[in-house]
Amino acid sequence: MNRAGLAMTTMISKTERLYAIREIIAAKPITSQGELRRRLRERGINVTQATLSRDMKELGVLWASRADGGKYELPGEEALLPSPTPMMQVLSIVSNESLVVIHTLPGSANIVGEYVDRHKVRDIIGTVAGDNTLLVIPRSTRKTNDVVNILKSLLIKGMEV
Repeated sequence: MNRAGLAMTTMISKTERLYAIREIIAAKPITSQGELRRRLRERGINVTQATLSRDMKELGVLWASRADGGKYELPGEEALLPSPTPMMQVLSIVSNESLVVIHTLPGSANIVGEYVDRHKVRDIIGTVAGDNTLLVIPRSTRKTNDVVNILKSLLIKGMEV
């Protein structure tokens, strides 16, 4: 926020924008594109309605009708096919003081883990992949935040490390 109380807008890549949309929809019910645009703006991401519609279509976002109205949902497991790029398979990156967990689309954790392993990041000892969860083990607890930032650059922004 700036002094006037307005959210600052930052330039982000399309991959980062798609990641933010997926993260928002996965976190809590979103009942309109206007609401989704507001949540993106709260993160400093301004997007037109037309761009948001295209992004939602690309992500395969579905409208789920409910008795109480409806909400947007990410495609179900049966509709998800592995993406050609690891960046499009990552749903979230979270950490505590010593470990990093990456949630992926179903069946994609091993692909993302292999991608991370091939980059031979000095501060990462190794990865352990399940079906949709990847555990990343930093070299030390002091390096956990650095590893999270490296992973976000590598897997969300698509930047080489």
